[in-house]
Amino acid sequence: MELAIVIISFLLIILGIVGSVLPALPGPPISYGGLLLLHFFTPYGVGTNWIIVYSIVTVLIVVVDYMIPIWGAKKYGGTSWGIYGSIAGMLTGMILFPPLGMIVGAALGALVGELLAGKRGAQAIRAAQGSLMGILAGTLLKVGFCAIMLVHATVLLI
Repeated sequence: MELAIVIISFLLIILGIVGSVLPALPGPPISYGGLLLLHFFTPYGVGTNWIIVYSIVTVLIVVVDYMIPIWGAKKYGGTSWGIYGSIAGMLTGMILFPPLGMIVGAALGALVGELLAGKRGAQAIRAAQGSLMGILAGTLLKVGFCAIMLVHATVLLI
């Protein structure tokens, strides 16, 4: 039984890493759930202090992940049209050409959104770049955090 829980925990942590790249799955909360499962139902717990730290960081990352693309777009002169276009493009790209389609779709969606908002060529491209950089930064943040949880859980088993 213990082995099954360990395997399920690691599968959840790995699914969290995958979910950090796919917008349909909440990566960090899934990985955190795997860590909780490992902590509470096996002798390989990470410690109560780590559980508290990981819970706080998970919540912060989920909140910040929604804000980073907005900050990136705003920093480069983007509008809400570009942000919504980026999200629509990313979802469309994910469905049509995963996983690279997500990145290309986000950039093209942001560009189309900015053009629809009335921005001209170079200005729209710059805003789309900001939105795309925000999405990539958020994705890297989530993947990195989930990878840290995976390493921490792996070290417990060694």
